[in-house]
Amino acid sequence: MTGFAFRSITAAQTRPGQWRRLSDEWSADRQAFRGASWRKAMMWIFLLSDTFVFGCFLLSYMTVRMSTTLPWPNPSKVFALEIGGTELPLILIAIMTFVLISSSGTMAMAVAYGYRQERVKTALLMLATALLGAMFVGMQAFEWTKLIHEGVRPWGNPWGADQFGSTFFMITGFHGTHVTIGVIALLVIARKVWRGDFDTGRRGFFTSQRGRYENVEIAGLYWHFVDLVWVFIFALFYLW
Repeated sequence: MTGFAFRSITAAQTRPGQWRRLSDEWSADRQAFRGASWRKAMMWIFLLSDTFVFGCFLLSYMTVRMSTTLPWPNPSKVFALEIGGTELPLILIAIMTFVLISSSGTMAMAVAYGYRQERVKTALLMLATALLGAMFVGMQAFEWTKLIHEGVRPWGNPWGADQFGSTFFMITGFHGTHVTIGVIALLVIARKVWRGDFDTGRRGFFTSQRGRYENVEIAGLYWHFVDLVWVFIFALFYLW
């Protein structure tokens, strides 16, 4: 009986500490954003709103696909390429995905070198990220051209449900626009990093305060978001 009472008292004494630790964990985001700059906070808010937009698009796509009575086109056939007389399903999409995911790695390294203020490495890695992004957009343009040549339109296609063309062009086009904007922003910021604007405090578009490379990190947040969205598009459009 005494042992039971002792354990009850011990549990009562430790419970407030456990609740306090749980509260600290849930409020970690508030503590992290307390020292965030206005620009970084606004980028997070923009990404949150953009998440809702992409989420609505993808939910609409799933609703249309599950409610249509006509057969949905087979992605392995629609997005196949014929190379050397052999039809390879999803080969272009696999390359596009590899390129875009690889660009996240170069962007992460650019942010790391940026906070070390290693100007040349940061600029080169940002240029590499922009190049990979431009390659992705170029391959997407090739994919669009191929599908249009084969008869895919926003109002119909030769393989089945008419909604395929409208949902495909809308969602991939919206994402491709994001990638294009990201490539332009990366080129602008990389040029300023290369010139040393963030070290000398030279004023101008996208220029931060002296010795701060926060704009590189903000661009990285946007770029990682674009890559993450592509993972969902890849899974729903090309694998489903």
